[in-house]
Amino acid sequence: MLFKNISIISEDLHIQNNMYVGVKNDRIEYIGTEKPVENYGEEYDGNAKILSSGFVNLHTHSPMTLLRGYAENLPLDRWLNEKVFPFEDRLNCDRAYYGTMLSIAEMLSCGTTSFTDMYFFGDGVMKAVIDSKAKTNFGRSIVSFVDEDITKNERFQEGVYLAEKYHNTENGKIKIDMSLHAEYTNRLSIIEQFGEYTNGKDYINHIHLSETKAEHENCIAKYGKTPTRLFYDAKILNSPTILAHCVWASDEDLDIFKETGVTVAHCPASNLKLGNGVCDTYKMLQKGINIGLGTDSAASNNGLDIMRDMYLAAILPKGMNYQPDIVTPQDVYKMATVNGYKAQGRNDCGVIKVGNKADLIVLDMSTPNMYPDFDVFNNIVYSANNSNVVLTMVDGEVLYKNGEFTTIDVEKMGYEVSRLVREVANEVNTK
Repeated sequence: MLFKNISIISEDLHIQNNMYVGVKNDRIEYIGTEKPVENYGEEYDGNAKILSSGFVNLHTHSPMTLLRGYAENLPLDRWLNEKVFPFEDRLNCDRAYYGTMLSIAEMLSCGTTSFTDMYFFGDGVMKAVIDSKAKTNFGRSIVSFVDEDITKNERFQEGVYLAEKYHNTENGKIKIDMSLHAEYTNRLSIIEQFGEYTNGKDYINHIHLSETKAEHENCIAKYGKTPTRLFYDAKILNSPTILAHCVWASDEDLDIFKETGVTVAHCPASNLKLGNGVCDTYKMLQKGINIGLGTDSAASNNGLDIMRDMYLAAILPKGMNYQPDIVTPQDVYKMATVNGYKAQGRNDCGVIKVGNKADLIVLDMSTPNMYPDFDVFNNIVYSANNSNVVLTMVDGEVLYKNGEFTTIDVEKMGYEVSRLVREVANEVNTK
């Protein structure tokens, strides 16, 4: 495809107008002000549009879209134990497949080209990713409340199986992460064995960390150290790691983040909705910590539009610190693009650059919410929403365009989701 007469967000975050961008196979092959001699096939007229790197949703649980609106207005512990866990006990690979397809469709329509997922029923999730041609890092989260040999743990075994079967498949679109659900859902012996296993391996770790005040303080009371220090001492942070939430991270924790090079997956909408607090991203940015953005699941958000979290990520630090001039729209745009891809271990993605993967989105700048156009980044972060996304391309293939999906039958998917959700709800209620 050749994008013509289009404005682009360049590698150094400048706006370049009236550009041509040629995509061949899965890569960006040409960027210039003159129309290339090479034939790139379909020509896309980008008048009044912006070509951007696709967004990354750095923390979600895609099958949980099935629980959207099911568990509401409860604190995290009750939300999980009274509503979520009983519902999840009735899921299987087939049901997870449809939940994931629903999530992928929503994310594609919101400009998300890659997502980092933590869940179970991995074969079902992988089938959805492959069928939809999306891009993901997936981790099968480990939970264990007993002291055991981690290699005998079924959740760990599934994670290893998924890594052996799917890691770096689909031309690299699928990567398998190693996932420890959280400190409070695992025994110390499991945490330490997880650190031993992942140390030096070609996987990224994905963990919930200090999401709630109770989680953070209970860990200190139990071990005399924060969850961050606990994972650091267990050598888990020796590997590339994504830490989701980090709402209650201490100053010492932030020093550890900086030392180890971890990425914080900031999930402002979910954290606010569950009443957990707000992650202090301003302090993290001052220390040079890599921050990405996540929606968390649609059960706690209740949407997967990363632009809604971009807006919150931009305005919350200003209100928390009484400073309107901190955490700029450019900072937040980087969180949603290059920072997220960096955390996923995808260094050939995240910016519009010759040789990079063609994970691209087109934003319509001619809608009422985008006028006037004093500053493109202000408009994208403060004003845009999913209605502005008119094209989503993953690895050079258009998966969403003008409200239509090329790989997902939305009508069939909606029917199946409605059917199975009714089935699960009835099973839970009659259990």
